[in-house]
Amino acid sequence: LSRELRNNFTLAEILLWNELKAGKMMGYKFNRQKPLLDCIVDFFCKRLSLVIEVDGVTHTYENSTEKDLERQKKLEMFFLRFDDEDVKKNMS
Repeated sequence: LSRELRNNFTLAEILLWNELKAGKMMGYKFNRQKPLLDCIVDFFCKRLSLVIEVDGVTHTYENSTEKDLERQKKLEMFFLRFDDEDVKKNMS
């Protein structure tokens, strides 16, 4: 599933990945669509224990906010969440 997700990026994920890949973000290495426990996160930096999620339309469905918070607690890592539109229009 993570391989399939890597091949079907949203525009916002592509834009953010272009800023994170190849150590462009202060030399930190990020993985995309990384399986962690029973979840797949959008971007992950092991060295920082940091997960970055781009919340697109699927995160507006009923109960998705609760599920997102449960997953975040389960992984016990630092999470950054960005709205899909915000990534597209305000990358800085």
